[in-house]
Amino acid sequence: MTSKQETYEYYLNLGHSLAWDQEWEKAVNAYARALQERPEDPDPYKYLGLALMQVKRYNDALKVLMKAHKIAPDDPVPLERSADVLERLGRLKEAATQYVSVAEIYLAQRDIEKAIGNFERATLLTPGLLQIHFRLAQLYERTGRKRAAVLQYLTLAFNFQRSKDRDRAMQAIERALRLEPSNVQVLNAKRAIESGELMAVPQLQESHPQDGKPTAAAEAQQALAGEAPAASAEAHVAGPLGEATEKALANLAEFLLEGGLTTAEAQAIQGIELQKIGENAQAVQAFQAAEKQGIRHPALYMCLGSLMVTLGQWQNALQYLERVQDAAYAAGVAHGMAQAYVGLGQVRTAAEQFVRALQLADLQSAMNPDEANQLTAVYDELRLAVRQMQEYDLAETCNEFNRWLSGADWKVRIPQTRRAIDDRLRGGGRGELLDIVKDPSVVEALTRVDEYIRRGLYTLAADEAMRIIEQQPTSLPAHQRVAQVLMEEGMLQEAIAKYNVVINSYLARDDRVNAAMILNEVIKIAPMDINLRLSLIDLLEREGDEARMLDEYIGLAGTYYQLAEVEQARDTYLAAFRLAQRLNAPVEKRVEILLRLADIYMTRLEWRQAQRTFEQVRELVPTDDKVRRELVEIHFKLGNPIEAMRELDNLLRLYAQSRRGHLILSTLESMVEARPAEMGLRSRLAAVYQQLKRIPEAIAQLDALGELQLDAGLIQEACATIKQIISLRPPNVEQYQALLSQMGC
Repeated sequence: MTSKQETYEYYLNLGHSLAWDQEWEKAVNAYARALQERPEDPDPYKYLGLALMQVKRYNDALKVLMKAHKIAPDDPVPLERSADVLERLGRLKEAATQYVSVAEIYLAQRDIEKAIGNFERATLLTPGLLQIHFRLAQLYERTGRKRAAVLQYLTLAFNFQRSKDRDRAMQAIERALRLEPSNVQVLNAKRAIESGELMAVPQLQESHPQDGKPTAAAEAQQALAGEAPAASAEAHVAGPLGEATEKALANLAEFLLEGGLTTAEAQAIQGIELQKIGENAQAVQAFQAAEKQGIRHPALYMCLGSLMVTLGQWQNALQYLERVQDAAYAAGVAHGMAQAYVGLGQVRTAAEQFVRALQLADLQSAMNPDEANQLTAVYDELRLAVRQMQEYDLAETCNEFNRWLSGADWKVRIPQTRRAIDDRLRGGGRGELLDIVKDPSVVEALTRVDEYIRRGLYTLAADEAMRIIEQQPTSLPAHQRVAQVLMEEGMLQEAIAKYNVVINSYLARDDRVNAAMILNEVIKIAPMDINLRLSLIDLLEREGDEARMLDEYIGLAGTYYQLAEVEQARDTYLAAFRLAQRLNAPVEKRVEILLRLADIYMTRLEWRQAQRTFEQVRELVPTDDKVRRELVEIHFKLGNPIEAMRELDNLLRLYAQSRRGHLILSTLESMVEARPAEMGLRSRLAAVYQQLKRIPEAIAQLDALGELQLDAGLIQEACATIKQIISLRPPNVEQYQALLSQMGC
């Protein structure tokens, strides 16, 4: 440990002790002293900032904490403390902005609770942050806190209504009703907005067990258990198709009543009445008669398309639904076309239409473009998963999708399932989507398992995962969770064995992408497991992914080296270098491999191999002075002083060209100190001293050089050196002149 490091640790620990004793002024001085030793380290800034806050030097604390944030932008603590400082200084708007930034960092770290806390703080300091209220509502929904989410949606509705945005206010109310359809405060707010009256200021409602209502804790547990709230009364049991049909019937009637009552219009009105009472075949005849007599309207085609689906006339259904060019019916059209394609046996096209229907239905509740983009991203992933499915799985999947889109609670079920899928994606579970799509019932159960793991309730998590496996033994995501629990509980070997089962199962399905993804994750957990790395390399080789193979070869070689299996490490690095050359990998990658190889050769005292390896690096990076210096040392070790001097001259020339003259001197001084008997080193150091007008040091080096030459019997060379000393006019020049005479020079 260096003296500088010792000083740093001393003052940092002193600051901690003083802070513990509440001696904040002294702690400030100690932390400031530690900071001087390590100005690039964020820790002393954080501690100093806290100490400055304690002595109420808020402006100084703010500067120090912002410096810490600049050094470590992913650490939320300095930013959080700076927000606290801004709040104390009364700069509330800036503090709110800072709290939002802190929340974003916590979200990136998947710490939802701390993110929520900072978002809440921001809304308290600056009311009217609509985007933050919306983010809070989403987070509360994800964590099962329906009552808190409802309050945020009410707050949004309140603000939208005050800004005369009735549509968005109603959207917020609908989101709240979806969570709690019988909530009195929400129902009153809805009535107020519909009647044009101002809604009341939203208030947090506490649940009381004596009223027969669940407590907040019970409510959260109910959400964790996957129980859905009651459905909105407005949801049509036939899903988007039924809803679009109902809307089309109303719109068509309105359109017809605006004109005169012609024969065509009478036929269409008759069709409407017949469809309402379920006389479907007769309704078709009436509508088609109206169409022949000139009625052309998207609502008419919507009604006819829906009827054809009901009657099982699939081709006719598609023809009419394709003619519905009105965005208001888009979700219903997609739903109807999906059912028609299932009827025709075209399950792949049907699945695409089902996903489109799900997306369009879900997008109807999106409150802003950002949310719409987030929803679209989830459905894009779902669409990709469906495209990867085998034909024999698609029929069952289409049935599941149709189940999502029907029943009294489909408007609740769709966003719940989509949020669960989104959680899978956020948790890196992209590879699970295929299993989830095949059997969506596993989504809620997996969500519970992940929530238990997040809370550290590993026994509950394992039990829930095993229940999934009992029902569906081939559910790989469930097996993956069991492995994760084993890993969290420190049962490393058992976890790896379980992961291997999952990986091999994916490989048996020829799903190499997911197998590779899991292998990568397991290697992060158990980086020293050679077999895992070999499996991944083999898998990547089969995939033809040579670029990733190269990285894995380097990782494998590093693992061998750490396990002291040096020969295997060397051979693996050599294989990696051959692959890098074949791929024409970036120079940096090839240099990385060669330097690690050189390190192995140096450790094994294989100087000749090390020399060749460093020379390869020199060819790739001619300006790398460290490599050239290593070559100088290796040539000396091999007893090649001439080659060493040649390499040294090239190194010194490199320093001169890059205007790093100070390195010329320091390099020569250190080399002379290490090898005082090397005449070439002393002559070069003497020349540098002479150029720098440091005559006494130059004379000292020449004097030592002359003695070495005399000892080696190099009389002529020694004479030349003594003459050079005399030319520098040393104080004892007579002695050198006498020596020159004695030598007969």
